[in-house]
Amino acid sequence: MSTQRPEPDLADRIHGGWLGRIAGNMLGKPVEQGEVWTRERIDRYLRRAEALPLTDYLPEPATPGDRAVLRPEWRQCVRGRIHGSCRDDDVDYAILGLDLLEIHGFGFSTEQVSGLWLLRLPYLQTFTAERAAYRNLTNGLKPPLTATYDNPYQEWIGALIRADVHGWTRPGDPAGAAGQARRDAVLSHTGNGVYGAMWAAALISAAFTAETVRDALESALGVIPASSRLARTLRRVMTLHESGLPWEETLATVSAETAGLGWIHTVPNAAVLTAGLLYGDDDFTRTLALTVRGGLDTDSNGATAGSVAGVRVGAAAVPAQWRDPLEDTVRSAVFGFDGVRISALAERTLRLATSGP
Repeated sequence: MSTQRPEPDLADRIHGGWLGRIAGNMLGKPVEQGEVWTRERIDRYLRRAEALPLTDYLPEPATPGDRAVLRPEWRQCVRGRIHGSCRDDDVDYAILGLDLLEIHGFGFSTEQVSGLWLLRLPYLQTFTAERAAYRNLTNGLKPPLTATYDNPYQEWIGALIRADVHGWTRPGDPAGAAGQARRDAVLSHTGNGVYGAMWAAALISAAFTAETVRDALESALGVIPASSRLARTLRRVMTLHESGLPWEETLATVSAETAGLGWIHTVPNAAVLTAGLLYGDDDFTRTLALTVRGGLDTDSNGATAGSVAGVRVGAAAVPAQWRDPLEDTVRSAVFGFDGVRISALAERTLRLATSGP
C-alpha cells in the first residue's frame, strides 16, 4: 500500500505559505544584523550549541558573547521559548496586503496603499524606505514622488517583503501577481527594489503550480527585465547551482560579486534566497535552514523562503517543530489584527484567491 501524501489543495497551500512565512521569519529574527551575523558566525553559533545540521528554530546562545549581539527579541524566538509569533514587519506587511485586497480589491491603486498605511500602520514600525515614504506622505507628497524624495533606500528589500499576498492570491498567475506587487512597491521603491517585489510575488504565485522549485524560479525571472542587476545576479546563482558547485561556494562567489551593496539591498538578499530554495530542493526544513544560514537580512529571507516552501508542501506537511510553537497566533502592529489566528488569515486569503481578480 502506498504511503505517499496526496497533493495539497489550494487551501492547504495558502495556509502553508502563511505558516512558512511566519516560521522562517522567527527562525531568522535573532540573527538579523548582516554586518554582525555573517554566514561564518551563524554557523559557529550553531556548532557551539550543537545544532548543526539545523532542523529547528535557533537554539539558545551557548556563550555570553553570542547572547550579547542577538536581537533583543531572541527570547521569544528560540526553541523552547516560542508561544505564538513575535511582532515583525515581515509579517505586518503580509497582513496589511491582505487588508488592502479585502478593502480595495485586485484593482487597488498605489494611492490606496498609501492611505491604508496611514490608517493602519504605526510610523515607528516602519523602517528604511518605508519610513522615508511614510514621512513623505505625511508631508503631503504623492506617489511616486514618495519613493524618490530624500530616500536613499529605494533598492533595499522592503518592497520584496510586502509581496507574498500578491502571490498567494494569484496562484499560477505570476504576471498578475507581479503587476499587483509593482503597484504596491512604487510607493517606496524604484529599480531593483521594485523588481524584487515583482519577482517575489511571481515566484510565490508560480510555486503553486510549478513542477519544481527551479521551474518556479525560472518563471519568476520572466517578469523582470533580463538586463537588470537583479535578474543577472539570480541567473548567476542558478547557473552555479546547476554546475554542481556546493552551496557555500555559490554564496561566497555571489557575495564577492555583489560586495558594496550592503546587507539590506534587494540584490544580494534575493541571491541568498534563491540559493536557499535551490539547494533546499523542496525540503521545507532544509530550505529554511540554508536560507537563514546564508546571512544578510535573515528574517526577511527566511520569511520569503518559508512562504515558497510552505506553498510547495502545504500546511499539513509543515513539520511539527516549525508549526506547533506558533500556536496558530500572530502578534501584529497592524491596527485591528494583533492576536489574529494564522488559520483565519489563511481562510481570508483563500476567499480572495478563489474570487478571482
